[in-house]
Amino acid sequence: MSAHEQMRAMLDQLMGTARNGETDKHGVKFYDDAVCKSFLLQCCPHEILSSTRMDLGECPKIHDLALRADYELASKTKDYFYDIDATEHLEAFIADCDRRTTAAKQRLAETQEELSAEVTEKANAVHELAEQIGQKLARAEALGEEGMVEESVKLMGEIDELRKKKAVAEQEYRNSMPASSYQQQKLRVCEVCSAYLGIHDNDRRLADHFGGKLHLGFITIREKLAELKKTVEKRREERGASERERSGGRRHYVGGRELDRRARRHRETPRDRDRDRARSKEQDRERGKERERDRERERERDRKRSRSRSKSKREGSRERSRGRERERERESRRSRSNRSGSRERRRD
Repeated sequence: MSAHEQMRAMLDQLMGTARNGETDKHGVKFYDDAVCKSFLLQCCPHEILSSTRMDLGECPKIHDLALRADYELASKTKDYFYDIDATEHLEAFIADCDRRTTAAKQRLAETQEELSAEVTEKANAVHELAEQIGQKLARAEALGEEGMVEESVKLMGEIDELRKKKAVAEQEYRNSMPASSYQQQKLRVCEVCSAYLGIHDNDRRLADHFGGKLHLGFITIREKLAELKKTVEKRREERGASERERSGGRRHYVGGRELDRRARRHRETPRDRDRDRARSKEQDRERGKERERDRERERERDRKRSRSRSKSKREGSRERSRGRERERERESRRSRSNRSGSRERRRD
């Protein structure tokens, strides 16, 4: 992104779509269905996980910093209840991630050599210590980059203690099983982002994982979802009461059936959404064909009417011609009769 584009994005974020009298480039408002409500609340997974191993691609809905600025300004005077939409979106996403984590654990259980309960407990102890080291090391490096040297040094001291405990745990784990089995990589699934972690991974590898954009992105999403879920039930009741008040007692939701449809779409799997899109495209094609058939039938009716009018005109023209011909014939007979009468009178 060029410096000009960066400056424009900053102005959009600060001032919204109305800066300098401009209109937004998408031609929509922040409350339109085409705008991503999770993006407005800064928690859309498509944005948070971009450029990671689990990049979801471009969000099907509009992301625009100017629209977010418009929403933040408007939400100061009116409650739009978009936190409920975002909660449903994130719940569907995290549920899908948790299903992948469960499936990965099942695959490991089927493929890795089965260990006794005692050995498994020792292996898990090594894993937990390794994960603590990786998390603290990533945090210490982040603090160092921020200039918080004392806090970083303190964490490094804690890391040294954990490394000693890990060495003892690894020795106990090694002594509890044959050397040939110990050399096999014992894997574990990260509960946050469903990535695989190995029992022999070094501290650098673990720090890269726990400090990486993918893991931190999932932490951000899970923390945001936990924050939203604390008040979501109360917020749903408030939204229902607000809608009933505005509708004079009739119960419906913001956006009506369209909001329900969008909520269901967020809960759908990508395969379901692809199938729905394919079905929608097929329906659009069928409707297009039907419209084309209707137009063709209308054109055919127009052609028939045109032919009928032309035929009527031709018949009328022929009838008028015959009438004129008969009139000329009568005139001719009268003329001949008059001439004959004149000759007879001259003879007399």
